[in-house]
This record gives sequence, C-alpha cells and structure tokens, in this order.
Amino acid sequence: MAYTNIDDPSAYFQTALYTGNGTGQTITNDGNSDLQPDFLWFKNRDETVSNILWNSNIGITKFLVSNLTSAEFTNVSGYELTSFNTDGFGLGAHNNAGINQSSDYTYVCWQWKANAGSTSSNTAGGTTTTVQANQDAGFSILTWTGNGATTTLGHGLGVEPEVIILKARGTTSNWAVYHKDAGPAVSQASYNVATYLDLPDATGIASNSWGTAASDINSNTFYLKYWFNYNTTNVAYCFASKQGYSKFGRYVGNGNGDGQFIYTGFKPAFVMVKRSDSAGSWFILDTKRSPFNLADNYLSPSANSAESNYLSAFQLDIVSNGFKLRTSYAETNASGGSYIYMAFAENPFTTSTGIPTTAR
Repeated sequence: MAYTNIDDPSAYFQTALYTGNGTGQTITNDGNSDLQPDFLWFKNRDETVSNILWNSNIGITKFLVSNLTSAEFTNVSGYELTSFNTDGFGLGAHNNAGINQSSDYTYVCWQWKANAGSTSSNTAGGTTTTVQANQDAGFSILTWTGNGATTTLGHGLGVEPEVIILKARGTTSNWAVYHKDAGPAVSQASYNVATYLDLPDATGIASNSWGTAASDINSNTFYLKYWFNYNTTNVAYCFASKQGYSKFGRYVGNGNGDGQFIYTGFKPAFVMVKRSDSAGSWFILDTKRSPFNLADNYLSPSANSAESNYLSAFQLDIVSNGFKLRTSYAETNASGGSYIYMAFAENPFTTSTGIPTTAR
C-alpha cells in the first residue's frame, strides 16, 4: 500500500503572502507545482478587515465574508479579484484595506484547487447541484438553489465528506459546518450537531441537520435539513481526508504547555482548530506566516481581527508527521476539552516511493 498518492501537496493547496500596492497586481504562487486556485480565502494581516472568500463556481464578481452572516457581495470597490490564473490570481486597484491596499499592508491568501473552474450538473441527490470536484484531493465546491425543504445534495467527491462548510449566498445566514468528529463534544452523532464558521459558539445540537443516520452522508450525497437549505442560491465546500495530504479530526486537550501531539501523517502547511464542547474562536496557523517553530501567528475566520499571537492562544510545533500544541490556553488546549481541526500538508511524512520528509 502506498504511503500517499499525493507526493506534492502544493498541486492542490498553497498559501500566498504578498504586500498590497493599491494599483493592481498579479500574485504568482511559489510551490513546487503550478496551482490554478478555485477557492481563495483572503485576509489582511495588519488591519481589522474581514475574511474574504471567492470561488470559481461563482466567478470573480461575487464574494462572501466568513466572519459575517451577510449575503454575497457584488463588485464592491476595494475587493476586486480580476482573474483565476494558471498559477495564482490577479488583483485590481483598491482604495481600502480589503485585499490590495498600499501603505505596506500585508496579506495572506489560502488557495485550494478543484477542477480549474470546470463544473458539471450533479443529479445524484434530490436537488440538482452544480459541482466542481477534485477527487484526488478530496475537495469539491457545489452550488444550488434551495427551496426551504429537506433534501439531499450530490457532492462529487466519490467518498464520504468529512467536513462541509455551507453558506446561503442570496440572504443572511450563518456559515453552517458539519465535521465528522464534532458530535462527541455533546454526546451526539455528528449528523445531529452543527457548529458555525462565523461564530465562536460551542457545537450545538441540531437534530438531523445532516441526516437521520450515519449513512445519509455517503460517497454520493449528503442530507440537508430544511433549515440549512435556504430558499435562495447557496454554496458548500466539501472535504475528505487524503493520506499524506489532508486530515480532519478531533483531539482532547491536556491543559499543559507541553500539549497534545496530533498525528496527521504529514508535515502540515495549514491547521485550523475550533473548540467544540465550549465556546471558543476558530484559529488558523500556516507555515508561510510562521516559517519556524514555535508557530503562533494566528488569524480567525470568525473575526475580522488582525494577525496576532496575543496571550499565546494558539501555539504549535509543526513536525514531520503532525503538530504538537505548545499552550494551555482554554480555547485550544484545556484539560479534557474537545477540539476539531482541519489540516493540509506541506509534505507527506513519506512519499509514494518511500522518501521521508524533513522536520522544521
């Protein structure tokens, strides 16, 4: 059995750092592979500015904000993506701190590849979806028009999704999140609970939000209760773990500065964590903004805050096969606390030909 089928994770996920210039620019990725992004997530690192999300299913004229419940925005001055390029993206001229203001503002953009913008109609579920899927990387983007009724949706992954992030585009709504390991925090099956990307709230019981049985989330479709199938246009991002590239799981904190080690099977490039049994923010670390251990420059999808390492809230050592917590902060490592995470690789622990990665 191969250690991984993805020897170069930069073919599917990359982080770009850049400085705004206020006049328009092209950002070229620097990974080992070219990456034409289909899901782009921007954050100003220096200022109190929202998280801005685009995807190529919808195009360059519309975006959503992960820390707000707002419907999607259209052609807003100061938030202008001009192109999805073969190895990066283009930015327009801006007059505020959105994604490309000058005055030496610095930015991060996390990028995932789906299918280079090519979509197809998926009729596997009760509601037809427009899907852009990358089964090799375990990632798909789907859009559909909801009707306020319980339904099933085809996701195109070919395997069961482990994380689903869902938002109404045409109206105000929270960002609903399904995570396969969120349920134990409230002694429920995970299809009976929901957490929210835009809120620091604990995981809550929302019976049958994602199914009436575990089999309702499967290799072809997932179940969606009427309260998440908004009577408007909607979008969902679906993820499944791929050995050596991505991992979605749970850990229990130990309340110690010599914290838990979480095995992923790869050296992470991106880690996002959320406490699930109690209120707590989402936290994101990546190895571009924190190139050396200790990694502690975090941002939050549920807040518009600038980059911080305040109170050592989220500190990690990134190692060749996972990450180790280096804080006792309650929102990321309380004794007995339950946490969910998403992680994407910089390098697999061992390549398909048996070559091990190096530590940082």
